[in-house]
Amino acid sequence: METAILFAMVLGFLFVGVPVGLSLGLSSILYVALFTTESLSSVAISLFGVGTHYTLLAIPFFILASSFMSTGGVAKRLIRFAIASVGHFRGGLAMASVLACMMFAALSGSSPATVVAIGTIAIAGMRQVGYSKEFASGIIANAGTLGILIPPSIVMVVYAASVDVSVGRMFLAGVIPGALAGLMLMLAIYVVARYKNLPAEEWKGMGELISGGKDAFWGLFLIVIIMGGIYGGVFTPTEAAAAAAVYSAFVAIFIYRDMGPFKDEPWVRESDRPEAVVGFKSTVYGVSFLLVCLILSFFALSDVEGVTLGSRFQWSLMASVALMILYLVWRGATTNPLQMLSLVNQGLIIWGRNLAIMTKGFFPALGGEETKRVILDATKTTVMLMFIIANALLFAHTLAAERIPQTITEWMLGAGFNWFTFLIAVNILLLLGGQFMEPSGLLLIVAPVVFPIAMELGIDPIHLGIIMVVNMEIGMITPPIGLNLFVTSGITGMSLARVVKAAAPFVAVLFVFLILVTYIPWLSTWLPTLVMGPEIIAK
Repeated sequence: METAILFAMVLGFLFVGVPVGLSLGLSSILYVALFTTESLSSVAISLFGVGTHYTLLAIPFFILASSFMSTGGVAKRLIRFAIASVGHFRGGLAMASVLACMMFAALSGSSPATVVAIGTIAIAGMRQVGYSKEFASGIIANAGTLGILIPPSIVMVVYAASVDVSVGRMFLAGVIPGALAGLMLMLAIYVVARYKNLPAEEWKGMGELISGGKDAFWGLFLIVIIMGGIYGGVFTPTEAAAAAAVYSAFVAIFIYRDMGPFKDEPWVRESDRPEAVVGFKSTVYGVSFLLVCLILSFFALSDVEGVTLGSRFQWSLMASVALMILYLVWRGATTNPLQMLSLVNQGLIIWGRNLAIMTKGFFPALGGEETKRVILDATKTTVMLMFIIANALLFAHTLAAERIPQTITEWMLGAGFNWFTFLIAVNILLLLGGQFMEPSGLLLIVAPVVFPIAMELGIDPIHLGIIMVVNMEIGMITPPIGLNLFVTSGITGMSLARVVKAAAPFVAVLFVFLILVTYIPWLSTWLPTLVMGPEIIAK
């Protein structure tokens, strides 16, 4: 009876419009005060314990990295690369929008940010070449949900913290499902495009593909830093998140120059001599290749004895010099060493100008208005999410103290539930809840309840986590509280009803995807097991 009252209080508070964090916290406090013999001091202890949860420290850093990477410049570069990759297929621009969403999702970890950044540009582009507004909006609304499935994902961090599983395993588990979801959406687009005779973009050749890849490289390299650092044993997930925040700020401000005092300052000016530009680009490629080689070798060889920093630097430097020479032969049209040296010297003039500008504007850039705004927005998001998490963990503490999950587990096992029927029940519960609640809040409510049952039934906790994340993904595009629906409606000016109707056909694709993920566990578990070995579960 008391258990029913606890859940009734949560639902009641949510129904009257109380924010999810307050609903969880107030329900827990009232339940402890009215129906248990536990002291209210346990509430304070539980809330204090949130601050000592090391895994949760990754969340503010991932949010900050997402904020810096959510600049218009990064989105444009990803869309260009995506169009160069798949734009020449029938319905290619729509497929490129999905691919761009997949790449941006891997940078931001946020579905709404993906919809805003990619959708603002991609929907307008699709409309210009003859796609209907409904079709374009439906694609972006669905593809944007990949933000919480493709790692690094904040929702995955929340799940890992709530049930005490490995963040690294969760990130790896999301790779294959995330790629599969994107491919299924692109396949559906291709079928529709053939049926409706939608246009294909002109194939611009490998040159455009390589150029687009170079342009998007520094943004996409963030994925390598996060994933390579974690699985190379260099970073913990929290340390990887901190490194990602610093890297994304540096790339956005100093390399891409999408914000701050360098926003209107190109690396190469029209007045620069062609010879100087060739020399400058050769050194850019050489230095970039050197840094990338050093970082990758550090991740790959950090545990290998006998491989020193000096040896890695030596081999990386030799490869970088060779790359510079090849570029000078190709673009500089010379094999004369003296002429090559002359080109490099002329390129140093451009380097000197840019370094002088960056040195002078370094501190103004870090403390500029745009930088402050990004940090402030990230802080607001962090405070809101951490408040929800703190109260959700208090709710989970109340559930555990009263043995509510164990009681529900015993009831379900006594009712004859097996792993197959249990997963059906979990999916139904999450799909219904996802229509009314924000993903992180719903996950934090449900996870502590269903996790013990899943363990009793022999369900892999990582597999369960991916199932829950996919349900959260679908919840973001199902009314009445589908966040991606509201965001898409906001950027397109369409009514919510029109967006729901436009997204519906592609939601069906994600439902099929959910069935595959639910009942083919190896989609989630194969890669984590391959990289990190079998998981040891302590019951």
